[in-house]
Amino acid sequence: MENKPPKVSIIFPVRNEGKNVKMTLDSLFTVKTNIELEAIIVDDASTDQCCSFLTDYQYRNKVTYIRTNGVGPSNARNLGAGKAKYPFLAFCDAHMTFEQFWIDRLIYHIIKGSSDAVCPAIGSLADPSIMGYGQSLTPSLKIKWHQKHKSLFQTAVLPGACIIISKQVFNDVGGFESGFSSWGHEDVELSLKLWLFGYRCHCEPNVTILHLFRTSHPYNVNYEGIYYNLIRMAYLHFDDKRIKKAKSLVIHGSATKIEKKVLQDGVLNLRAQYIKRRKMEIEELFKKFNIYF
Repeated sequence: MENKPPKVSIIFPVRNEGKNVKMTLDSLFTVKTNIELEAIIVDDASTDQCCSFLTDYQYRNKVTYIRTNGVGPSNARNLGAGKAKYPFLAFCDAHMTFEQFWIDRLIYHIIKGSSDAVCPAIGSLADPSIMGYGQSLTPSLKIKWHQKHKSLFQTAVLPGACIIISKQVFNDVGGFESGFSSWGHEDVELSLKLWLFGYRCHCEPNVTILHLFRTSHPYNVNYEGIYYNLIRMAYLHFDDKRIKKAKSLVIHGSATKIEKKVLQDGVLNLRAQYIKRRKMEIEELFKKFNIYF
């Protein structure tokens, strides 16, 4: 019996993306692939008509459109995953372009069993010579990009711009953190959860997508939301010493006030469930990737 190629649902959270959504979908549907794809656009309260082209879009039959009222990037992605028809998921930003057979080569590692979640190399649309290969964390929990490797390698953090994962694994870890109602740390939290629950995250440096790196967001991003997500992530996954350290990173607003809200939102119940699930401790994970936090 011949092996049929896998089917992938590609989820794009969208907010005020202007012409980028069409550029991204045009690229997705015109590059070569042997994979059956569907695109799921989760339009999270855009006000700029960036998805209006879909009405008479030539690939409309391959696109599912969902409109939400400002649920944030984490929950937008989770909603998209909930509507996915296919057993494999790709989470992609709606401001990028793809190369020939990109998805075929990424999904291969998951089908083969050499990884549980994979990202490609991510280059800049403005200057494709600028390239990052998966991510790690600095001592202040900022993102830093890995240098190039020759072949598939383990990465601490999968950049949210492009993550490939099976629906089964995604559902098993509970998806993106639903307690994050605004932008910030969602890809880091998912990556930590995958590693701590016994899954493996890799970068395939020989597959490249090009991404529009912006100097500002086309929607409001507030410090309080970013810090809330940081403290919530710390409570979900860190030990007491590192929770304290995470609180010291709050330099705008009150860490005590943010922590109080996080605790009121029931984070300790989820923390207890996560501790039971762990196959690895945070200390071990940070040591593995030389994260000095």
